[in-house]
Amino acid sequence: MKVEYNNLYTHFVFTTLNRMPLILEKFRERIEKYITGIVNNNGCKMYSIYANPEHVHFLVSRSPNLDEETLATIVANSSEKFINDNRICVGILQWQQSCSAFSVSKRNIHDLCTYIENQKEHHKKQSYAEEYEGYIKFYQQTIKKNKDLDK
Repeated sequence: MKVEYNNLYTHFVFTTLNRMPLILEKFRERIEKYITGIVNNNGCKMYSIYANPEHVHFLVSRSPNLDEETLATIVANSSEKFINDNRICVGILQWQQSCSAFSVSKRNIHDLCTYIENQKEHHKKQSYAEEYEGYIKFYQQTIKKNKDLDK
């Protein structure tokens, strides 16, 4: 069945292999623009993106024709090739074989965009490892609470 209307917001976090800080500030914007183009050219819309040295956050409104894994694979493969072909990072960039994808409510879009756009300041206070651990704890608690409701 064709989905005519949708609100499919997903917050992706891609991490470089072994969390190596390969993305230089001088190439950050170019990488962000390329990833935005990939997203937009696949029937989705980029809301916010920030490329940190070892990870990238981006928020998209997904097409109902693409699941998270398919979109993540397209973005990962295309961006990895572009970055390496154009030598716009330190060494050879590889993304980890898995990423994070979190669903987002429409009412949280503005706050999440602000969070993503303020990554540079955010990571002066909290490391990526601490940030990631916080995400996992939050989402595991949500999953656990939902499982408890099923009992």
